Amino acid sequence: MANQLFVDLYGCDEILLNSEKDICEIARKVVSDIGAEIVEECVHTFEPIGITYFAVITTSHFSIHTWPEYGYAAVDVFSCGEAVADRIADSLKETFKATEINVGRCERVIGRTPERS
Repeated sequence: MANQLFVDLYGCDEILLNSEKDICEIARKVVSDIGAEIVEECVHTFEPIGITYFAVITTSHFSIHTWPEYGYAAVDVFSCGEAVADRIADSLKETFKATEINVGRCERVIGRTPERS
């Protein structure tokens, strides 16, 4: 079983959302918090604003996409590790100074066809 967590963060600190250094630090902390390690990472800063961060991690992948002009960040964590905890969403809300979050989760069955109801 693998889990994918989708976190939409609204009302975020616009300066933080456009700081490549801060986005990389946040990503590295979250990856560590889920018990994974970064295998390879890529970050791109757009002109005039916005950042996309992507990491291949030992348990799958992690990404952050920012839209500073809207105070918005989208974070995806896909991991076949133990479980991607919802507490990560709370940590992201605090870190990005978001006023609102929307969290989605998808469980993926690996290695067999899921039973249909």
